[in-house]
This record gives sequence, C-alpha cells and structure tokens, in this order.
Amino acid sequence: MEALLDHITPITLKKENLYITAKKSLPIIVMITSYPPRECGIATYANDLYNSLNNKFDHSFSIHICALEQENTSYTYSNEVKYTLDTSKSENYNKLALELNTNELVQLIIVQHEFGFYNGHDALIQVFLEALSKPVIIALHTVLRKPSNSPKAYMQLMLDTAIRTIVMTKNAATILIEDYAINPTKIEIISHGTHLVKHTDKIELKKKYGLSGRKILSTFGLLNSGKSIETTIDALTSVIKLEPTVLFLIIGITHPGIIKKEGEAYRNSLQEKINDLAITKNVLFINEFLELPALLDYLQLTDIYLFTSNNPDQAVSGTFSYAISSGCPIIATAIPHALEVLANNTGIIVDFNNSQQLSTAILTLLSNDKKREEFSANGIHKLASTAWENSALKHLRVFKETITTSLQLNFSIPPINLHHLKKLTTQFGIIQFAILNKPDLTSGYTLDDNARALIAMGMYFENTRHFEHLYLIEIYLEFIAFCQQENGRFLNYVSQSKEFTNENEQCNLDDANGRAVWALGFIIGLEKILPLTIVNKAKTIFDKAISHSDTIHSTRAMAFIIKGCALSIKNRENEKALGLIELMADRIYRMYLHESTPKWKWYESYLTYANSLLPEAMLYAWKATGIEKFKITARDSFQFLLSQIFTATGIHVISNKHWHNQDTEVACNLVGGEQPIDVAYTILSLNSFNTAFEAGFYKEKIKIAFDWFQGRNHLDEIIYNPCTGGCYDGLEDSYVNLNQGAESTLSYLMARLTIDHYDFSKP
Repeated sequence: MEALLDHITPITLKKENLYITAKKSLPIIVMITSYPPRECGIATYANDLYNSLNNKFDHSFSIHICALEQENTSYTYSNEVKYTLDTSKSENYNKLALELNTNELVQLIIVQHEFGFYNGHDALIQVFLEALSKPVIIALHTVLRKPSNSPKAYMQLMLDTAIRTIVMTKNAATILIEDYAINPTKIEIISHGTHLVKHTDKIELKKKYGLSGRKILSTFGLLNSGKSIETTIDALTSVIKLEPTVLFLIIGITHPGIIKKEGEAYRNSLQEKINDLAITKNVLFINEFLELPALLDYLQLTDIYLFTSNNPDQAVSGTFSYAISSGCPIIATAIPHALEVLANNTGIIVDFNNSQQLSTAILTLLSNDKKREEFSANGIHKLASTAWENSALKHLRVFKETITTSLQLNFSIPPINLHHLKKLTTQFGIIQFAILNKPDLTSGYTLDDNARALIAMGMYFENTRHFEHLYLIEIYLEFIAFCQQENGRFLNYVSQSKEFTNENEQCNLDDANGRAVWALGFIIGLEKILPLTIVNKAKTIFDKAISHSDTIHSTRAMAFIIKGCALSIKNRENEKALGLIELMADRIYRMYLHESTPKWKWYESYLTYANSLLPEAMLYAWKATGIEKFKITARDSFQFLLSQIFTATGIHVISNKHWHNQDTEVACNLVGGEQPIDVAYTILSLNSFNTAFEAGFYKEKIKIAFDWFQGRNHLDEIIYNPCTGGCYDGLEDSYVNLNQGAESTLSYLMARLTIDHYDFSKP
C-alpha cells in the first residue's frame, strides 16, 4: 500500500470556513427569561432558542440573556447571561431599564412571559416595560381565555408596550384578538421549537435501556399535580389485564417550585396509589432532569406518549412538541395545542381526568401497529417546520423587521457530516431512497446515485485526504463496474437482491451513462492524490465506456460526457476523449444556434432540469479545446440562466411541476417543486465559472445558492438536516419533503464541499 501511495501529493488541512472575521461591534438582542441552571420549561425553551440562533447565524448579532430570579434564589450561569433580575425587588427593574436604555448596541429586547415569573409584582414589570426606550417583543407562554378584568387589563397594558407579540398557536392568537382586542397585525405565531432527531431503531433503544420486550407508555416534564399522572395510573389497571408487558415511564423531577411549597407530596401520593393498585412492576419513575440525548432516546423508544394535563387553559406544551417530533404516537387531553396538532389523523384526544376513556384509547392504539406508525409519521411531518433551526429563521425574520438599524444576516456553514451517507451505503453501493432518514432497502440501487456518490467522496478526499474513507470510493467504483456491460454501456437500475430490473428496458439510460463518465473522469483527474489501484480501475471502465459514447445525443448526457472527458485529461493525453469533447460540444453549440434569440439565450425552447450543466459543459469544452465559440456560448447562456433563477430574495430553480417554456414571461413564479440537485448543480457551475474568470459576481451567487439549503427559500425552512447529515428531497409549495434519499443528500454534500474553498468573509 505504501508504494501505491508514494505518488500522492500531500495536503495541508484547512479549518472549516465558518465566516471567521475580525471582531467588531454587533447589534445586541437581549432576551429576558428564566434560564438554566434554573429548572423550568421556559428556561429550557430560552436556552434552546439561544442555541438555535447562535448556531444558525454567525457574526450577525449578539444575544445577551437577562436571567430572571426570584427572592432568595441565585444561580451560576453560562457566559451569555449578562444581566440578572430579581423579580421581587423594584430597584432591580429600574437599574436594568437604565442599563439597557444607555447601551447603544442594544437594538431589541424580547421578553419570555409567564405569569408565575412576576406573581404579585405585575405593576413592576409594567413600569419596567414602559421605561424601556428600545423596541420590545413579548413572547407569551400562557394566554388565559375569557379573562376577568384585572388580568385582561394587565395583559392589554403590557402588550401595548410591545412592537410585536409572539404566541405559539393559532388558538392563542385568536384569544388575543377576540378576548383582549389586540391588533392582529402585531401578533406573530411561531410554534414551540423541537429538536431534530435521527429516529433510531426502537428495538435497539429498548435494548440499550434494559426495556426489551416491554410496551412503553411515557410522559415527561417537571412533575406537578397539573399533569394529572393519577389519571394514567388509574387507567393502567384495565390496560395491564390485556397488555401485561406495559411499562409506564414517568420521566422528570418534581417542579422546584412545588418542592419549596410541599416537598414530594405529589410524587409520594402517586407512589402510594401505585402500591395500592399492585402495579409496581408496570410503572417506573425516572426521577432525573435528563440531558437532551437521553430524553430523546426515551421518547423514541416510547410506543405511546401520554399527555394528561388537567388545565384546559394550558396554551402550549414543550414536552408534547418534543414527543411528537421524536415520532411518538400521542394520546392527549384537549388543550388548544393538542387540538391543533393532533387534528387530521395525528393522534387521539381524550377528555380531562377520564381514566376509562384513556385506557380504551391506550388499548386501541397498542393493538394497532399500523395506526401507531401512521400517527408517528403524520406527527413528524406536521411538526417538521417547528425544528429549532426553523424557529431561529422565523424569529430572525421578526427581529429584522423590528430592529430599526440594518441587520446583516450570515448563515453559519454546518460542518461536514457523513453519517447519513454511510447509513445509506451497503457493501454493494448506496441505496436509492429513504423514508425520513431510514434507508429504504426495497428501493434498490442506481448507477445515477453511485456515480454521484463517487464524485462526492472524490471531492471529500480531495479536500481532506482522509484515507479512512477511501473504502467508500471503492464501493461506488465497484458498483459502476458492476453496471457496465460488454459493449461499454451501463445499466442503471439494480434491485435489493443485486439484479438488474426491468426499468433498464423501459427508461432512457443516456443520462445515467453520461453521469457515470463524469464520475469516472473526475476520479481519473485525481490521479495525483488517489491510490493507483483506484485510478487504474476507473481508467479501464472509462476507456471502455467512451469507445461508443459518440452514439449518444441526449443533451444533458452529452454535457456529462464533456465534463468527464475534460476532467480525465487534466493529467494525461487521451485523443479519444478530446475528440469526443469537441464532437459533443459542437452538437450542443448547434442546438444553441438553432434555439437562441436575443431574449432567449438557451439551447432548448424550455428550461428543465440540471440546466446549469449545459453552459458548464461548454466552458469545459472551451478550456479543453481552446475553441472560442464554446467560451462565448458558455458565458452568454450561463448569464441568461442566472437571470432566470436568481431573484432579489435568493435562488429559485426551475420547478419540476412545470418546465419553463420560452414563451413564459417569468421562470420563477411557480412555487414549489424545487430539487436539491438543481441547486447543487448551479453551485458547481458557478464554481467552474468563478475558477475560469475569477469574478466576484459568481462567488456572491455561490453563497446565495448555498443558503437555499440553510433556509433562504420561500418557506424560510431548512432543506439540509444537520442532525442526520441528510438532505430533504424537495422544497414544495407549503412543505418540505422530509425523506432524505441518496440524490438529495449527495447533492447537498457536493455543494457543501464546493463552498469549502471559499472565504465568504472577504469580498
């Protein structure tokens, strides 16, 4: 092996490009809230919001926390806590208002409001808000229905001081409008954030926690009588008779406020009831404030999550949201949040404090695996837009509209994550599709995806020289060899059982063949850094493939072949490859002459898929042959394409719902149907043009296009999943397709590896 690697050029690894820039004063957003290590749901919420904003944006603003404390309590905080406020002392309010008003960098104040924070001191928070000279946003965690005069007046006066009010449900917004007469234009609905999860196998998780063979019911959160845990305990007696393996997990410590007032009286009463009913083997207290990874594990191993709050005025529940986003089928009492989320076949609603109804619902759902899976999938899809990454985007949109000075937003660039790619890859090749982030083995394999995977991992190795990942290149290269036939052509579709399918006879395989040539040429072009065994194998397959490629006339297939041939001759002469470049580029050029007009500088009478590939291929042809007409055509057609897909708000690639015909005035007016592969191809092409002409215009467009994956799109939602390392399969009109198949994941990875060469902090 050492001898084979002697020819490889060494590389100096560079740091991830994360907008490292010179320090300068940034606008400050101050969030007034309870905060960890204080143990309360809003403290957890605020910490999650802080982390999501910090992780999503870099060198755009600073967030300072003002931690709320109550009389005789204090905590040791993390560095982001710059202020504290003892809500029981009037002088502290005055001091804080003065500090915030006199700090010129403070541009916005967001108050996380819960009645219990200021209990008995409502007048103090009112005076404090009126004293602030900076814009204020108030986020309400509880909205009381049909309030009496006193709480209604308090709420109206408080919200009158705010520029915007954030609530978490449509129901809460309706209550503010109808019961409090709040102007609807001041109300923003931003759902409670949820964590992205990898959706680990339930059986494996049960084994990990010693719960194999048990049907798991669970609930979690800070324990208090409002959770009505006794309702479930009473229901268990009927459930256990038919489902004796049931285990009910009660996860969480007792609420610190309850501990101060009454100690563990409520927990002890639950334990006494469990003992009296002789069901100790079917109930387990996990009396811990679990770290997030462990909590998400417990939720994912849960068969049914039970939410039994006895408070119909509870507007929203973070525990409820986390459970649904973790894939838990839900049975819940009818708080407004549950009624909204569990509508349309997402869960079961039961009456408050009704144990008999609850036991019936549990037994019905435990006996119906299909229904539980249906609830789980529906819930995940319904709450996808509430991921903390999306919550950060929605909050920043409101912040930006509120802050009077300009707020320049830079998306942070996620570190490269190969987890999902490896999960999709078997010893044979990369699997075509996934259901969410679970590989769908029944979808089989394609030459298309394995060619993309070969390019992506070649790019990865070129950037990192991580030799431990060479095995992936070898897998994808072997798959391409498997697909090659005696005549040099390739078949595309391979079943789970490694057999070629009938689709190969029913579909045009030219694009797949062209893509294979591109992948092979790319690997050959890396011969100075890759082991000779890999390069030589790629050369053998490549030479056999191009021997009859001149019979291919499909436009994009020819473009793929031009790229592959041009890359293959970077370090060696190949007359066949060079001749093929000129032949196919001339064919495409003649198409351009036939179709283009002064207003339509394109090769066809429509824009369809992989459009940027065509001008990029002409650019490669010019660089390989020196023929000037190829260069002019490349630049003119690429400029035309960019004018069709870039808008003032970002990139909007051609929708696969309807191709853009020449006689259509606007290309980007159809919302949805945008595919990651088209955005990735655009980034690859922009990089090629920037390398050839070194124009800052192309570099600027690269960053704008990459931000599409980050949430700079018409939904303001992420397309790349940083938790799994997978990429969602498409951006539709009102939702994101959450499946993370090979094509989309590899497209993102190619785009991410391309921008690794840029420092976007510099012009």
